[in-house]
Amino acid sequence: MSRIFLIPGLGADTRVYNNIDLKGFDVTRVDWIAPDSTDTLSTYTQKIVSQYNISNNSIIIGNSLGGMIAIEIAKHLPVKKVILISSIKTIDEAPGYFKFFRRFPIYKIIPGKAFTSVDSLVEPLFGHMSKADSWLFRDMLKKSSPVFIKWAMGAVLKWKNKTIPPNVIHITGDRDLVFSYKRIKDAIIVKGGTHIMIFDKAQEINKILKSILN
Repeated sequence: MSRIFLIPGLGADTRVYNNIDLKGFDVTRVDWIAPDSTDTLSTYTQKIVSQYNISNNSIIIGNSLGGMIAIEIAKHLPVKKVILISSIKTIDEAPGYFKFFRRFPIYKIIPGKAFTSVDSLVEPLFGHMSKADSWLFRDMLKKSSPVFIKWAMGAVLKWKNKTIPPNVIHITGDRDLVFSYKRIKDAIIVKGGTHIMIFDKAQEINKILKSILN
């Protein structure tokens, strides 16, 4: 049986997969490791591969930033499957605001701790969620490393990938305000899915994953 690796998004940890049902599979949850300031997404990915012994026969599931990492893994290793949830495959699918922040990198002058204290922006940006999911999301954000978040923001903005590896399956929502489905090609579209549909659309995503994995 192929091992499944779960990679979370920026400002989150693997609890983001709490509503995803992968019973019966060999699952490894990937925690973020500390990056070097000079790391790119590509070099950071190689550290993840080494740390978690990811092999050729693996299945990688990545949410948001984790999806970009999953793509980078698949560029280095001929993995069995790559499943993206609320993410992008290439820089061509990136939103227009990426260009703005590359030109005006104002995130560099904002204290890292500020990125883990933006509770008021959670639901307007990511979508409405239940009280329990809202608490979990805010807790993940508060416990995120400010250093990692600032590094990741820069690494994502510098990501210029145009390669789509084999065996990539992309799942996205039509109400995602972070990565618009209109810019994304060849994806399974979840109606009403926001950027955090992994929480509130988990039942539908579980059905999609079951059909992919079985």
